[in-house]
Amino acid sequence: MPRTSLEFLPVAIIALLSPCAFAQDVPQDQSKNPQQSAQPLAPVDVYGHRADETPAKLEHQMPEVDGTRVTVTKKTTVTKMDHVPTVIDNNVQQWFVRSPGLLVSEQSSPTQFNLAYRGIGNPQESEYVLVLQDGIPIEGDWIGFPTLYYLPQPQEIEEVEMIRGGSSLLYGPQVAPVINFVSRQPTTDKPFAGYSENVVGNHGLFGSYDEIEGRDGAWDYRVAGYYRTADGQRENSNGQVRGIDATLGYTPDATQHWALDLHANTADAGDAGRIGYPQWQRDRNFTNTPWNRTWIQRYTLVLSHEHNFANDWLLEGKLWTGYQDQASRAANGFAPPQPPPPNTTLQDEQFRYTGADVRMRHKWGRGNAFTIGTTLYHADAPFRQWTDTDLAVSRTDHSGIPRLNEARSSDYASVFAENVFRLPHRIHIVPSVRFDHEKIAIDESIKPPFLTRPLINETVTRNKPLLGIGIGNDFGHQNETYFNVSQGWRPIRYFDVASPFSNLQPGNVANPAESLSYELGVHGTPVTGLYYDASLFWIDFKNRLETQFINATDTINVNTGDTRHRGFEGQIDYDFLAAAGNGQHLEAFASVQLLNARFTHSIIPNQVGKIPAFAPKYLFKGGLTWRADKRWKLALTATSVASQYWQDSDASKGTGDSFLPAKIPAYTVVDFASDWWVAPRVRLLGGLSNLTDRKYYDRVFSTGLEPAPGRTIYGGAAVSF
Repeated sequence: MPRTSLEFLPVAIIALLSPCAFAQDVPQDQSKNPQQSAQPLAPVDVYGHRADETPAKLEHQMPEVDGTRVTVTKKTTVTKMDHVPTVIDNNVQQWFVRSPGLLVSEQSSPTQFNLAYRGIGNPQESEYVLVLQDGIPIEGDWIGFPTLYYLPQPQEIEEVEMIRGGSSLLYGPQVAPVINFVSRQPTTDKPFAGYSENVVGNHGLFGSYDEIEGRDGAWDYRVAGYYRTADGQRENSNGQVRGIDATLGYTPDATQHWALDLHANTADAGDAGRIGYPQWQRDRNFTNTPWNRTWIQRYTLVLSHEHNFANDWLLEGKLWTGYQDQASRAANGFAPPQPPPPNTTLQDEQFRYTGADVRMRHKWGRGNAFTIGTTLYHADAPFRQWTDTDLAVSRTDHSGIPRLNEARSSDYASVFAENVFRLPHRIHIVPSVRFDHEKIAIDESIKPPFLTRPLINETVTRNKPLLGIGIGNDFGHQNETYFNVSQGWRPIRYFDVASPFSNLQPGNVANPAESLSYELGVHGTPVTGLYYDASLFWIDFKNRLETQFINATDTINVNTGDTRHRGFEGQIDYDFLAAAGNGQHLEAFASVQLLNARFTHSIIPNQVGKIPAFAPKYLFKGGLTWRADKRWKLALTATSVASQYWQDSDASKGTGDSFLPAKIPAYTVVDFASDWWVAPRVRLLGGLSNLTDRKYYDRVFSTGLEPAPGRTIYGGAAVSF
């Protein structure tokens, strides 16, 4: 079959980039005399692509071409969940202990999850990190309100992918990184199988996870249900989580697969409040908001299709729709003998979202790959508040005084393409391009009574072209260098258009914050059992939003804050028993991020040169894991974080019991976890989170700090059948 012009296009591009990679054509009409035509030819160098990556390397990083994604020259990290003991309760720190540089801001509530990276942005609700499940955003509203109120259950996840440098070109808005939870697929070797796990612990902890799965002919399925509850360490810090995850797959032939996935999750938790530093020193379990509470409901339905076509074309498409409701009840804090507050605010934020992501990959030539795709997204996000004198008002009781009502919507569309070119001398180049379009609309009908600004009625559009280039070299013995330069951006959110709680003047919408990141590193598996990855990074984060007062009460958002983030990030992993081949692994691992972050421009006087908030100078993670296949898993892990400022001013705040020091003190947290098989299908679970019961905090706001969880002890059992 003749080739199409599209198939010739990548070959023509690489020929222009690397003409030496192709032999010169032999003239067709040299002579009709066979003796004259049989002349010695000039030597021709033939360059082939290297063999498939070693399984050892893929235990720690993503494949260079993973389905329709090109990840070569991007810094990636993979955590295989079957290599670590079962993660229990709300221990996000333990889940990400093998993710270098990822800062986890801990809280006991199962309704919010707080991540940050390289000192860019506040960890609160992971607003500066893009978090996905199977490539689908799991934020409330990916564009207009990118907050994280849901995480999948660890038991249903196969691995956790972490992608830096070029992640915005691969997946869209947010600077870096991308965290992608990859779900386990149903078993393929039996028509019916099951699993049941139950644990108990102190502070009233009880958790249960149960699933059935199987395959019958062309169909496969998995259905899981879970429930977890705990009283918490502080009064009004109790919470519970329940949900269902289900997948139904259909494989009509060896070239294609269809799947329908449902993720249904509900969670609610008390909010014990934020307290001052002196109060925390006296009693870290003190509660000053005994009636506050948060309720989360999230439902997502995903239809996915994968199809391998002839001529090395692969199609991956996903269509998703869903609904998330975030409701909360919040009154001001108080400490006896102060009287309780006179009223509370009942809030309801809803997000109805629909999206589509379609990608194609074409492998061509000797190891080259071209990818192209598009992403479309829309969300409606009504935002309402009421004031009520009943401090324990039901979440569904909207009889109070209306305080705020906004109709909000966000739209997003993008097209993107990447190509990995394999050149002579084991060099590869990856140019990337992406074009993003964003539209935000707000129509306000009720505003808080203390404001004097007009009602908000704004529609904002932004277009962002992004470019990136990656270069790498496989220099032998399973070692590889990588260099990546890429652009990224942070979308304009609803609150960036106009804050509903201030006299922020309409019509003064700032531009999106932008980033330009550089990463130069080397990684590999040079000897059996050893993996390493070390890199230097530099990120210029420009157009940070700052608030400028135009009079005593009115403000506007302006792009006047620039920061620079540079440093070193490295990890090492060594399996002392890898060469034995007996199914046992004694693995020591460690990672460190050394960070130097500074303001380089600002309209705020004396701000230049200061350290941005939540940018610790070092972040260390490490541990020792001993596992034997289907026999035991034991892990002792630690996370150590340097002191860090909690606000960009690098200043303390408040007096008396409301005093907050300028810095969050350094802390080190140690966890122990274990799985122990007592029979081929039965294992015991046990562990201690915050083994030393370290008293610390890592979440601070202008209204106070939130104590981090103390020691949690748990035990239980799991049965598979």
